[in-house]
This record gives sequence, structure tokens and C-alpha cells, in this order.
Amino acid sequence: MLWKEEGIVQISLWNINLKVRLIGEALFNMLFWMYFPFITVYFGAALGNHIAGILMTLPPIFSIIGVLLGGALADRLGRRPVMLLGASIQTMMFASFAVSPSHWIDYIAFIGIGLGGALYSPASSAMVADLVPACNRRQIFATFTTANNIGAVLGPALGAIFFFHYRQLLLWTCALVMFLYVIAIYFIIHETRPQTAKQPEASNSIIQLFMEQWKGYGIIFRDKVFLIYILAGIFALMVIMQLDLYWAVYVINEVPAQALFTWIRDSLILSSTEIFGWLLGLNGLLFVLLIFPVTKWFLHWKDRNVFILSSLLSGVGTFSLGLNTNLWYLFFVTVIFTFGEIVRSPVTQSFISRYAPDYARGQYMGANSLQHTIARFLAPVTVFLSNWVAPVGIFSIILVFAFISIVLYNQLFKIYVEKPEAAN
Repeated sequence: MLWKEEGIVQISLWNINLKVRLIGEALFNMLFWMYFPFITVYFGAALGNHIAGILMTLPPIFSIIGVLLGGALADRLGRRPVMLLGASIQTMMFASFAVSPSHWIDYIAFIGIGLGGALYSPASSAMVADLVPACNRRQIFATFTTANNIGAVLGPALGAIFFFHYRQLLLWTCALVMFLYVIAIYFIIHETRPQTAKQPEASNSIIQLFMEQWKGYGIIFRDKVFLIYILAGIFALMVIMQLDLYWAVYVINEVPAQALFTWIRDSLILSSTEIFGWLLGLNGLLFVLLIFPVTKWFLHWKDRNVFILSSLLSGVGTFSLGLNTNLWYLFFVTVIFTFGEIVRSPVTQSFISRYAPDYARGQYMGANSLQHTIARFLAPVTVFLSNWVAPVGIFSIILVFAFISIVLYNQLFKIYVEKPEAAN
């Protein structure tokens, strides 16, 4: 496998495993974003918003179980079998969703789709770390992030039409894409688990196997460096996740309708809801356009500095949102916030792929996913508090989250000495 020393790698030089995964995951993420943003609305209309709100608290719990189990199995059984299992579960759940006669079966299928994705994710990330030298990982992870975000930009616009008017067709298409991807994994993708990873003993029962896996996670979470890294990531992500949480509440409720452009006799007036849509669109567009250049600009920066810069920009950008309601000012603030989000993205996975030992890489990748799941569970606290706290107070709390993450990242790299990437 050929890799350019400066860390910028042409896709034509990628291992076949990575090429197949890039195409498969890009297609699936496009379809994912065509249904995911509307799923709460769907269950709310069918079962009532109160019940839907309660039901939506359960998927993160299954995601936690899925990523931990998926990471452990990836080290035990290999990356390829776990990816096959996760993708197969998603295929079956999409088909079940498509033919379901009941909203409760729809909900079970939705949880199953999330569980399959959670099983798949750590094995997929571990495979990248297995195949790619440390000096190239940021760029590879940035490529996969870009593919995902193209779907995040285009998917909701298409989904607004297809999910509500052609839902069965959309779900069958998702099932077909996943089925074809399962076939591609089976026939094309080869195993990459290092020889140092644990081999399952034939005498082990299923119960013994699961007990050993959970014991392994206990050891990981007693790792002080890793634990501080997870805590820092939770606070950093709680800031970044406000984009589709408190940002929406603030912009829709506090920002007045105003003109985007003004002509001699006319102007294009955007409502508060439309302004929020434009901010989301700008965020997604900037992510797609800038992820590669930004990754290249910061290629030789230490992880410590990148993490701290990311938390600072996203925190300051979010806090600044509450200082003015002018539309073009909000666009400027969104650029600052998005830059902080972009800077962080490829470094997160490349850091943990270097830190994790070869024999437990899947487990570390699974545990690493917890920071996103826990942050997603805690981040809505700002929306809850907004019933009693003024916007300036909420934005101050968010800024405090950012500073806590900065303090934790600073502490992390006091006890963990970064190694040159080329040496990994």
C-alpha cells in the first residue's frame, strides 16, 4: 500500500477495504439523513409528542450497549465479522420498517437500525487504524467525515419530500443499499485485525466471553489518560451539539425576521425559522468545503493545540451568537463556530487510534464513541434550563462547558506525552 509521506493521500492509493467502505458509507449516510431528522416528527404525529419525547431517550442507551459490545467483539472476532453483523442488522431492520403495519414495530425497527450502526462503528474505525499509518490518519478520517457531511447537507432537503410522501420507497432503498453493502463486505473486504489482538478460546461460553469483554472495559476506564480524554470530549461536544438544540430555540424565538438582500424596490425577507435553516445550511456547506484544507493546514499541529483551539472557537462562537441578532453577524458567528467543529473532527479518531494498544483497538474505539452518546444525552439540558434562564445565562453556561473542556485537555496533555506521528 502506497502512502505519501506528507500525509495527503490520493484515494487511488487507498487500500481496497477503504475504497469500498467510503462508497458504501457515503451512500448510506445520504439515505440516513433523508429519514433521521424527521423521525421524531413522525413518531410525534403517530403517538403524541409527549410519548415520542420519552421514546427518543431510549436509543442512546442502546447505542452505548452497541458501541461497547461492537468494540469488544471487533477485537475478539475481527473487524469484518462485526461489520457484517452490524450492516446485516440494519438491512433487516430497514426491511421491517418498510413492511411494518404498526408504529410500535416502526419504533423497534428504528432502535434496531441504531443498534446495528453502533455495532458497526468501532470495528469500522479500528479497520482504518489497522490499515493507515498514523501520519496519514487525519486525512483519511477527514475524507470519511466529508462523505458523511455531504449526506448531512443534501439528505434533509431530499428527505423532506421522500420521507413523508414516499416513505416505503425510501426505506426499501435503504434496505437495498445496505444489502448490497453487506455483499461487498463479504466478498471484497478482508480482515485487518492485528495478530496481537485477543483470539477467542474455543472453550469459552458466550457468557464467559461477554464477562471478559466487560472486564476489559473496566480496565480501559481505569486508564486515567483515557478517562480525562472522554470527559474533555463530553464537555467539548456538549458545546458543538447546541447547533441543533439551543441554537434552534434561540434563533427561532429571539431573532426577528429580516432581509437577506435588499434591492431597489424589494427585498428577500427570511423568517426566524428560515434564518435558522440558512445557518444550518452554511454550517454543513462550510464543513464539506473546508474539511480537507483545514486538515492540511493543521496537519503538523499537536493534538493538544488542535483540541484547545476547537473548544475555544466553538465556545466563543456559540456565546457570541447571543450578542447580536443581525443576520450577517449570525453568519459570521456560524463561521467561527463551524471552524472550531471542523478543526476537531479528524483529530479525535486519529488521537485514539494512536493511543489505543493494537490488541484492544476495537474496544478503545467503542469506548471513544461514548463521549458522543453521553454528550447527546446531556446537551439538551440547555433547552430545559431555557424555561427559567435568560439567553445570556444559557450562552454563559455553554461557554463554561467549553472552558472546562479546555482545562481538561490541558491536564490530559500534561500527563500524556504526544509521540511524533511518523513514529507510530
